[in-house]
Amino acid sequence: MATKAFADELAAAVSARESQIVLGLDPDPRKLWPVGEPAAGGVAERTAAAVLAHCRAVIEAVGEACVAVKPQLACFERLGAPGIAALREVIAAGREAGLLVIADAKRGDVPVSAAAYAQALAGSTPGPFGEVQGLGVDAFTANPLLGRDALEPLIATGAGVFVLVRTSNPGAADVQDLELAGGGALWERLARLVAELGAPRECGLSDVGAVIGATEPEHLERARELMPHAVFLLPGIGAQGGRVDDLAPVFAPGRAAGLVSASRAIVDAGGAGPAHAEAQRLRELAWRLV
Repeated sequence: MATKAFADELAAAVSARESQIVLGLDPDPRKLWPVGEPAAGGVAERTAAAVLAHCRAVIEAVGEACVAVKPQLACFERLGAPGIAALREVIAAGREAGLLVIADAKRGDVPVSAAAYAQALAGSTPGPFGEVQGLGVDAFTANPLLGRDALEPLIATGAGVFVLVRTSNPGAADVQDLELAGGGALWERLARLVAELGAPRECGLSDVGAVIGATEPEHLERARELMPHAVFLLPGIGAQGGRVDDLAPVFAPGRAAGLVSASRAIVDAGGAGPAHAEAQRLRELAWRLV
């Protein structure tokens, strides 16, 4: 985990690497880069080893063009204990490449369970034999629908927390766009909650950020108005139809105020060379918006 405030760490990393691109890793065991056959083990062990080799190869190919890596935890958890072991190795590979690590976890529960999620993601758990270390990620995504008290234990880790505000999937409109009795959409109320929970750090940005889908750019200006200090994590580029060119309102506070997340757009580009080219193309597009 970062040793100083996440927002300050992020701002420094964006400046140093001249990138706002987040490499999303959502590995499908049926669609892995060819990396050789795992030598031994059962089905789960060999599958997890192949997933790990794939993720390492992707990070090696495109990490130079990115500022962070974002593993989707469900894609590793579904492989059982070998998948969790592979996830830890992917996190280590991201760190070795100089990348920040954002866990796409979407955790959210009553406070006592939220505290356990916080320990698992970015803290440690006291036990009879000492501290059991969690994943130690720099940031993670969180579900806000249980309210403020469920988010507070996650924020207390000191890691970055990206709260789901207006997501990139088509079904987001079913709930997040509902008009509230007092006026405004539900996502706007969530945006206000993000603003209330996160104070600006030295860099002018907050450790409490927001997941804002790049697929609905008409919301971006309003989202920035409601959350002037939040870092926006912007999924939906490429395969879901989002375009980097539409993201300019996000970067009003500066280059580190938006993170452009791309997974299939990069990984499915056609191997290491094309993947790097696509990551570099996205990097250049985003950098020119400020």
